[in-house]
Amino acid sequence: MGLPKPATIQAAKLKALAALWTFPTILFSAFAIGWAAEAAQYFISKGLALAILAWLQTLPEFAVEAVIAWHQDIHLMLANLTGSLRLLIGLAWPMIFFTRVIFKKNEVFKERFSPIHLEASDSASILGLLLPLIYFVWVYIKNSLTFWDALVLLSFYLIYLWWVNKVPPEEMEEVSDMPFVPRKILSMSPFFRTLSILVLFVGGGLLLYFCVEPFLESMLGIAMMFGISEFVFIQWLSPFLSEFPEKLTAFNWSRREGKAGMALMNMVSSNVNQWTLLIALMMFVFCYSKGSITGFEFDDHQRKELVLTWIQSLLAFFMLIDMRFRWYEAVLLFVLWFIQFLIPSIRSEITWVYVALCLLYFVLLLLNRREFSAFHAFRHLLVSGTGKNK
Repeated sequence: MGLPKPATIQAAKLKALAALWTFPTILFSAFAIGWAAEAAQYFISKGLALAILAWLQTLPEFAVEAVIAWHQDIHLMLANLTGSLRLLIGLAWPMIFFTRVIFKKNEVFKERFSPIHLEASDSASILGLLLPLIYFVWVYIKNSLTFWDALVLLSFYLIYLWWVNKVPPEEMEEVSDMPFVPRKILSMSPFFRTLSILVLFVGGGLLLYFCVEPFLESMLGIAMMFGISEFVFIQWLSPFLSEFPEKLTAFNWSRREGKAGMALMNMVSSNVNQWTLLIALMMFVFCYSKGSITGFEFDDHQRKELVLTWIQSLLAFFMLIDMRFRWYEAVLLFVLWFIQFLIPSIRSEITWVYVALCLLYFVLLLLNRREFSAFHAFRHLLVSGTGKNK
């Protein structure tokens, strides 16, 4: 099977023209769902709120992945998945740090480029990223994804939700920091506030339902019309558009004094969601459409893409293990992502650079040049139930 592709250049042009309405509609649906999620997240614990907000804001990304999985287009399924994960770490994480630098009021160079310090409560999300990364070593060894893998990954996501739900309500996004629409919703009476949130959720969901397949077809039409690889086009453009509101929210937080850590953890939560829930959803839809729980095996190109994505996420985990995110780490993540974006042919070489950096961080941990702060903070969090740094 596979997504229906234009048979001729003329057909591709017609499909491409649909981008004039599908691209804005996908963006608007993502914004509508994101606004509703931002308003709704105000009434639950910080950790759980960030986890759910991260999922709801990327609901369009989940919808795109589900449609591709329904058509059993394995190549494009992995393109969309790996692209969304690598964009989060390679573009969104550095964007958060340097947005903070630009808007930081202190003019002293050293202070502007000081690390982003995370709260002890954030350790749950950092360690939530480790579980699927460990499991994907087994996925790589057996060279396949199946229905049973989806169940394991879904269980990891539920464990992660249980962890973050133990984080007590602390610092949340202030109403004054929110965009106009969710800020207006929160100023309403309880009845109209609830109604507005539901309307945005349902309206955004309906737009997604009717638009996501034409959106994908229009991207394939553009790719064919300009002679661009379908894999590369879906890998970068689709997640960029579908995750744009989430990145905008993180940008808004990171320019506020003291909120960069919350913005970064929103992105980390998205990484956890996509390594667990997104892949589980993808496999459930794929197996249902196929009528089998056997899943699929990876070809050589898909293995390389998956390994590159995995090792980038592992490096990101090592960077946050001491609960700090530094300027040179933001530069490293962005430069390595940007090089592979510009020159896809050297992705294997970039993978080995990631491997070397992971080994370096591991040695630093063994030599006590870096601390296992996230593990210590998480253990304290489970014992004492407090998420404040001591």
